Amino acid sequence: QVQLVESGGGSVQPGKSLTLSCEASGFRLDKFAVGWFRQVPGEGREGVSCISDTGDRTYVADSVKDRFSTSRDNAKRIVYLQMINLRLDDTANYYCGPIRRSQNIGLCGDDWNERGLELLGQGTPVTVST
Repeated sequence: QVQLVESGGGSVQPGKSLTLSCEASGFRLDKFAVGWFRQVPGEGREGVSCISDTGDRTYVADSVKDRFSTSRDNAKRIVYLQMINLRLDDTANYYCGPIRRSQNIGLCGDDWNERGLELLGQGTPVTVST
């Protein structure tokens, strides 16, 4: 069964940090470029980051640059999203998954944000509040 599981979300105060994890079953996540997207209920999904299959290329959205980073441990087949200095407007449900591509599935490409996710899980909620 193909499944993605995001974890690590929670409720924190502004300025705190969280690290999200993305794991897959039923397919080899380490073969794919993996993106993190987030969505506030009632709004569109926003691209946050992308990491190539080997981890040698990463992309981070301007809105979270210098605060968010992504990494992966292919031995464990886990992709991470490290978030520091969280702000109120980071509150959202966070999703991960392979970037939607028919070729070169290990690459993010400059258009990763427009491509979106091929598959996503239930997401993990992040709430930043005072």
